[in-house]
Amino acid sequence: MSLASEFKEFAMRGNVIDLAVGVVIGAAFGTIVSSLVQGIIMPVVGLLTSGRDFSNLALQIGTDAKGAAILLKYGAFVQSIVDFLIIAVALFIALKGINALKKPPAAAAPPPPPRQEVLLEEIRNLLAKRA
Repeated sequence: MSLASEFKEFAMRGNVIDLAVGVVIGAAFGTIVSSLVQGIIMPVVGLLTSGRDFSNLALQIGTDAKGAAILLKYGAFVQSIVDFLIIAVALFIALKGINALKKPPAAAAPPPPPRQEVLLEEIRNLLAKRA
């Protein structure tokens, strides 16, 4: 089997194609969520925190040889955490909805016992009362 035909067989497997589609959709979804966080959520959070813009928050930890500040940009990290949390919540809600659609219908109530069995139980109960 040639390398090209072996690669073609590998690439055409259903799981590989599904994974590729998932990665592309995930990247697009990540871009949408990042836009949502940067354009809508973080300005509101900044407003609630006295007008601070989290993406620009940094801590100066020193200066380099040219005298420029060396910054520890923790604001971008905070924004990435918010991005992640929103993506995680959105995926959780989506998967919960998908799983709800996959649930099998509720099992029917078990059929009543046969009449003969009911009569035998009644006889047993009457005999137990006599003893």
